[in-house]
Amino acid sequence: MRFPARAAFGAGNPGWGYRRIQGELLGLGGKVAVSTVWSILKEAGIDPSPQRTDRSWATFLKTQASAIVATDLFHIDTAFLRRWFVLFFIDHGTRRVHIAGITRHPTGPWITQQARNYLMDLGDRAGSITFLIRDRGAYFTDSFDAVFQAVGVRVIPTLPQAPRMNSIAERWIGSCRREATDRILITGQNHLRLVVNEYAEHYNRHRPHRSLGQRPPDPLITPEPRPASASTSVSRRDRLGGLIREYKQVA
Repeated sequence: MRFPARAAFGAGNPGWGYRRIQGELLGLGGKVAVSTVWSILKEAGIDPSPQRTDRSWATFLKTQASAIVATDLFHIDTAFLRRWFVLFFIDHGTRRVHIAGITRHPTGPWITQQARNYLMDLGDRAGSITFLIRDRGAYFTDSFDAVFQAVGVRVIPTLPQAPRMNSIAERWIGSCRREATDRILITGQNHLRLVVNEYAEHYNRHRPHRSLGQRPPDPLITPEPRPASASTSVSRRDRLGGLIREYKQVA
Protein backbone atom coordinates (compact mmCIF):
# COMPACT_ATOMS: atom_id res chain seq x y z
CA MET A 1 0.00 0.00 0.00
CA ARG A 2 1.50 3.31 -1.05
CA PHE A 3 2.25 6.13 1.37
CA PRO A 4 -0.62 8.48 0.31
CA ALA A 5 -3.16 5.68 0.75
CA ARG A 6 -1.91 4.94 4.24
CA ALA A 7 -1.99 8.58 5.26
CA ALA A 8 -5.52 8.91 3.90
CA PHE A 9 -6.77 6.60 6.66
CA GLY A 10 -5.69 9.22 9.18
CA ALA A 11 -7.02 12.23 7.29
CA GLY A 12 -10.36 10.60 6.51
CA ASN A 13 -10.91 9.12 9.96
CA PRO A 14 -10.05 11.75 12.59
CA GLY A 15 -11.06 9.44 15.45
CA TRP A 16 -8.50 6.76 14.52
CA GLY A 17 -5.15 6.56 16.27
CA TYR A 18 -2.03 4.98 14.78
CA ARG A 19 -2.82 1.57 16.32
CA ARG A 20 -6.37 1.64 14.95
CA ILE A 21 -5.01 2.45 11.51
CA GLN A 22 -2.46 -0.36 11.75
CA GLY A 23 -5.26 -2.79 12.52
CA GLU A 24 -7.26 -1.60 9.51
CA LEU A 25 -4.22 -2.02 7.26
CA LEU A 26 -3.62 -5.53 8.55
CA GLY A 27 -7.21 -6.37 7.68
CA LEU A 28 -6.45 -5.28 4.13
CA GLY A 29 -3.38 -7.48 3.94
CA GLY A 30 -0.90 -4.69 4.56
CA LYS A 31 1.76 -5.87 7.01
CA VAL A 32 3.09 -2.69 8.56
CA ALA A 33 4.61 -1.97 11.95
CA VAL A 34 3.07 0.43 14.46
CA SER A 35 6.18 2.62 14.29
CA THR A 36 5.83 2.83 10.51
CA VAL A 37 2.24 4.04 10.75
CA TRP A 38 3.33 6.62 13.32
CA SER A 39 6.08 7.89 11.02
CA ILE A 40 3.82 8.02 7.96
CA LEU A 41 1.21 10.09 9.79
CA LYS A 42 3.82 12.49 11.17
CA GLU A 43 5.36 13.00 7.72
CA ALA A 44 1.88 13.70 6.31
CA GLY A 45 1.30 16.39 8.93
CA ILE A 46 -1.32 14.33 10.79
CA ASP A 47 -1.20 13.88 14.55
CA PRO A 48 -0.84 10.11 15.13
CA SER A 49 -2.13 10.32 18.70
CA PRO A 50 -5.37 8.44 19.49
CA GLN A 51 -6.73 11.67 20.98
CA ARG A 52 -6.98 13.34 17.58
CA THR A 53 -10.77 13.18 17.63
CA ASP A 54 -12.44 16.55 17.06
CA ARG A 55 -14.26 17.08 20.32
CA SER A 56 -15.58 20.55 19.50
CA TRP A 57 -19.16 21.47 20.32
CA ALA A 58 -19.87 22.26 16.66
CA THR A 59 -18.79 18.74 15.66
CA PHE A 60 -20.98 17.21 18.35
CA LEU A 61 -24.02 19.18 17.13
CA LYS A 62 -23.38 18.16 13.54
CA THR A 63 -22.86 14.46 14.16
CA GLN A 64 -25.75 14.12 16.63
CA ALA A 65 -28.23 16.49 14.95
CA SER A 66 -30.90 13.87 14.30
CA ALA A 67 -31.01 12.99 18.01
CA ILE A 68 -30.96 16.53 19.47
CA VAL A 69 -33.86 18.72 20.53
CA ALA A 70 -33.29 22.19 21.96
CA THR A 71 -35.62 24.36 24.02
CA ASP A 72 -35.68 27.98 25.06
CA LEU A 73 -37.88 30.88 26.13
CA PHE A 74 -38.11 34.30 24.57
CA HIS A 75 -40.18 37.28 25.60
CA ILE A 76 -42.43 39.70 23.73
CA ASP A 77 -43.60 43.05 25.11
CA THR A 78 -47.13 44.00 24.07
CA ALA A 79 -48.54 47.38 23.13
CA PHE A 80 -49.85 47.63 26.70
CA LEU A 81 -46.39 47.07 28.21
CA ARG A 82 -47.09 43.53 29.37
CA ARG A 83 -44.37 40.95 28.90
CA TRP A 84 -45.24 37.45 27.71
CA PHE A 85 -42.91 34.46 27.42
CA VAL A 86 -42.99 31.88 24.63
CA LEU A 87 -41.63 28.38 25.28
CA PHE A 88 -40.67 26.30 22.26
CA PHE A 89 -38.77 23.18 21.24
CA ILE A 90 -36.82 22.77 18.00
CA ASP A 91 -35.52 19.58 16.41
CA HIS A 92 -31.89 19.98 15.27
CA GLY A 93 -32.15 17.42 12.49
CA THR A 94 -35.30 18.69 10.78
CA ARG A 95 -35.40 22.24 12.21
CA ARG A 96 -39.07 21.67 13.02
CA VAL A 97 -40.43 24.01 15.70
CA HIS A 98 -43.04 23.16 18.31
CA ILE A 99 -44.64 26.03 20.24
CA ALA A 100 -45.16 24.60 23.72
CA GLY A 101 -46.90 27.44 25.50
CA ILE A 102 -47.23 31.15 26.30
CA THR A 103 -47.33 32.61 29.78
CA ARG A 104 -46.61 35.76 31.76
CA HIS A 105 -44.97 33.80 34.54
CA PRO A 106 -42.68 30.96 33.39
CA THR A 107 -42.56 29.04 36.65
CA GLY A 108 -40.88 25.68 37.09
CA PRO A 109 -44.15 23.71 37.43
CA TRP A 110 -45.62 25.37 34.33
CA ILE A 111 -42.58 24.60 32.16
CA THR A 112 -42.44 21.04 33.50
CA GLN A 113 -46.06 20.51 32.44
CA GLN A 114 -45.31 21.86 28.96
CA ALA A 115 -42.48 19.34 28.71
CA ARG A 116 -44.89 16.51 29.51
CA ASN A 117 -47.33 17.82 26.92
CA TYR A 118 -44.57 18.03 24.33
CA LEU A 119 -43.53 14.40 24.81
CA MET A 120 -47.17 13.31 24.65
CA ASP A 121 -47.58 15.17 21.36
CA LEU A 122 -44.49 13.45 19.97
CA GLY A 123 -45.76 10.00 20.87
CA ASP A 124 -43.48 7.27 19.52
CA ARG A 125 -41.17 9.88 17.99
CA ALA A 126 -39.97 10.78 21.48
CA GLY A 127 -37.85 7.65 21.35
CA SER A 128 -35.64 9.23 18.69
CA ILE A 129 -34.45 11.97 21.06
CA THR A 130 -31.13 11.34 22.79
CA PHE A 131 -30.12 14.85 23.92
CA LEU A 132 -32.00 17.95 25.05
CA ILE A 133 -30.16 21.28 25.10
CA ARG A 134 -31.42 24.03 27.41
CA ASP A 135 -30.00 27.09 29.11
CA ARG A 136 -29.44 27.47 32.84
CA GLY A 137 -32.54 29.56 33.58
CA ALA A 138 -34.01 28.97 37.02
CA TYR A 139 -37.33 27.96 35.41
CA PHE A 140 -35.67 24.79 34.03
CA THR A 141 -35.87 22.85 37.29
CA ASP A 142 -34.87 19.32 38.26
CA SER A 143 -38.49 18.28 37.68
CA PHE A 144 -38.25 19.52 34.08
CA ASP A 145 -35.07 17.50 33.53
CA ALA A 146 -36.66 14.44 35.13
CA VAL A 147 -39.46 14.44 32.53
CA PHE A 148 -36.90 13.85 29.77
CA GLN A 149 -34.55 11.67 31.76
CA ALA A 150 -37.46 9.30 32.42
CA VAL A 151 -37.59 8.50 28.68
CA GLY A 152 -33.83 8.13 28.34
CA VAL A 153 -32.98 11.66 27.17
CA ARG A 154 -29.77 13.25 28.42
CA VAL A 155 -30.28 16.92 29.37
CA ILE A 156 -27.34 19.19 28.50
CA PRO A 157 -27.37 22.65 30.13
CA THR A 158 -25.42 25.30 28.23
CA LEU A 159 -22.41 26.89 29.84
CA PRO A 160 -22.86 30.32 31.48
CA GLN A 161 -22.80 33.18 28.95
CA ALA A 162 -22.43 30.77 26.02
CA PRO A 163 -25.52 31.32 23.82
CA ARG A 164 -23.81 29.63 20.86
CA MET A 165 -24.22 26.32 22.64
CA ASN A 166 -27.94 26.70 21.90
CA SER A 167 -27.41 28.38 18.54
CA ILE A 168 -30.21 26.58 16.65
CA ALA A 169 -32.82 27.78 19.15
CA GLU A 170 -31.30 31.27 19.26
CA ARG A 171 -31.41 31.46 15.48
CA TRP A 172 -35.09 30.58 15.44
CA ILE A 173 -35.82 33.30 17.98
CA GLY A 174 -34.02 35.79 15.76
CA SER A 175 -35.96 34.69 12.68
CA CYS A 176 -39.29 34.88 14.49
CA ARG A 177 -38.52 38.37 15.76
CA ARG A 178 -37.21 39.76 12.46
CA GLU A 179 -39.91 38.26 10.25
CA ALA A 180 -42.95 38.45 12.52
CA THR A 181 -43.17 39.74 16.08
CA ASP A 182 -40.94 42.82 15.62
CA ARG A 183 -43.12 43.91 12.70
CA ILE A 184 -46.49 43.58 14.41
CA LEU A 185 -47.93 45.52 17.35
CA ILE A 186 -48.89 42.66 19.68
CA THR A 187 -51.93 43.46 21.84
CA GLY A 188 -52.17 40.48 24.18
CA GLN A 189 -51.77 36.76 24.82
CA ASN A 190 -54.29 35.56 22.23
CA HIS A 191 -52.85 37.84 19.58
CA LEU A 192 -49.32 36.69 20.38
CA ARG A 193 -50.40 33.05 20.24
CA LEU A 194 -51.97 33.60 16.82
CA VAL A 195 -48.87 35.35 15.46
CA VAL A 196 -46.32 32.88 16.84
CA ASN A 197 -48.30 29.80 15.79
CA GLU A 198 -48.86 31.24 12.32
CA TYR A 199 -45.16 31.96 11.93
CA ALA A 200 -44.21 28.50 13.24
CA GLU A 201 -46.53 26.91 10.68
CA HIS A 202 -44.91 28.98 7.92
CA TYR A 203 -41.47 28.05 9.23
CA ASN A 204 -42.28 24.33 9.34
CA ARG A 205 -44.24 24.01 6.10
CA HIS A 206 -42.86 26.56 3.69
CA ARG A 207 -39.81 28.61 4.70
CA PRO A 208 -36.65 27.26 2.99
CA HIS A 209 -33.64 26.33 5.14
CA ARG A 210 -30.06 26.29 3.88
CA SER A 211 -29.17 23.37 6.13
CA LEU A 212 -31.98 21.34 4.52
CA GLY A 213 -31.03 22.06 0.93
CA GLN A 214 -33.41 25.05 0.76
CA ARG A 215 -36.41 22.93 1.72
CA PRO A 216 -38.77 23.42 4.69
CA PRO A 217 -38.87 20.89 7.57
CA ASP A 218 -42.26 19.26 7.01
CA PRO A 219 -42.12 18.52 3.24
CA LEU A 220 -38.68 16.88 3.44
CA ILE A 221 -40.22 13.50 2.63
CA THR A 222 -42.35 14.81 -0.25
CA PRO A 223 -41.15 14.87 -3.87
CA GLU A 224 -39.34 17.90 -5.24
CA PRO A 225 -41.60 20.32 -7.18
CA ARG A 226 -41.74 19.93 -10.93
CA PRO A 227 -39.17 22.00 -12.87
CA ALA A 228 -40.67 25.37 -13.69
CA SER A 229 -41.35 26.33 -17.28
CA ALA A 230 -42.79 29.30 -19.14
CA SER A 231 -46.28 27.87 -18.67
CA THR A 232 -45.96 27.20 -14.93
CA SER A 233 -48.65 28.91 -12.87
CA VAL A 234 -47.88 30.17 -9.39
CA SER A 235 -50.29 30.94 -6.56
CA ARG A 236 -49.64 33.18 -3.58
CA ARG A 237 -50.80 32.79 0.00
CA ASP A 238 -50.63 35.67 2.44
CA ARG A 239 -49.93 35.06 6.11
CA LEU A 240 -50.23 37.52 8.99
CA GLY A 241 -52.14 40.00 6.86
CA GLY A 242 -49.65 39.90 4.00
CA LEU A 243 -46.58 40.33 6.20
CA ILE A 244 -45.39 36.94 4.96
CA ARG A 245 -46.10 35.63 1.47
CA GLU A 246 -45.83 32.03 0.31
CA TYR A 247 -45.67 30.93 -3.32
CA LYS A 248 -46.27 27.51 -4.82
CA GLN A 249 -46.97 25.91 -8.17
CA VAL A 250 -50.58 25.43 -9.19
CA ALA A 251 -51.31 21.76 -9.81
